[in-house]
Amino acid sequence: MAEAEKRLIKIDDVEYDINAMTERQQNMLNHVADLDQKLAMARFNVDQLEVSRQAFFGMLKASLEEEV
Repeated sequence: MAEAEKRLIKIDDVEYDINAMTERQQNMLNHVADLDQKLAMARFNVDQLEVSRQAFFGMLKASLEEEV
């Protein structure tokens, strides 16, 4: 029978076989991966918000300058 393919992850320069982890450890790993994705999306959203704010602020300043 073929040996199950190892799924490795490196944590603090140590490689771990995900298949050898307990169900609880795999669950924690899944939480970490999900949180990494959520943090990346939050940073993406913050970038969008900052650029949008700058655009609206620029539009406001331009509009105020037109009135002078």
